[in-house]
Amino acid sequence: MECLLILGVYNMDIYTPSKRSQIMSRIRSKDTKPEMVVRRHLHALGFRYRLHSSKLPGHPDIVLPKWHTVIFVNGCFWHRHEGCKTATMPKSNVEFWQAKFDRNVTRDKKEHAALEAAGWHVIVIWECEVKKRLDRLPFLIRNQELEDEG
Repeated sequence: MECLLILGVYNMDIYTPSKRSQIMSRIRSKDTKPEMVVRRHLHALGFRYRLHSSKLPGHPDIVLPKWHTVIFVNGCFWHRHEGCKTATMPKSNVEFWQAKFDRNVTRDKKEHAALEAAGWHVIVIWECEVKKRLDRLPFLIRNQELEDEG
C-alpha cells in the first residue's frame, strides 16, 4: 500500500499503483452494462439502431437514423452527473481529476452542440437513470418521435 502526504493529510489508497492501474484499465467505453440495458430495451420496443458511429461527433453510443436521434449512455462518475451520488471526486491527485473531468464535460458539450447543429436530436441517459428509472426511456423516445412527426 502506498501512503501519500498531501498538505499534511494522509491519503491512503487500498491498492498498489500497479493494481489500481489494472483496475482502471478494465473500465470500458463501449458495451457497458447500462448501455446494454438501454439497447435491449430499445430493441424490445421495436427500435432499430446503429452503434458507436465513428462518422458522428462524439461517437454516440446509439444512433437511431430513422429519427435522426443519437443517445449517449453516460457514466455518472466520468461525465459528472450533477447531483448524483456516484459523481464523487477522488481524494488523491485532485488537480489531475478535476482537470480531467472538466475536459470531459467541455468535450461533451462541444460534441452535443455539433450534433445539434447538424440536425441531430441528442438524448443523454445517465447510468443512475438506467439503474433506477428505465421507465423514462420509452417517454424520451416517444417524445422524440412526436417531435419528428409534427
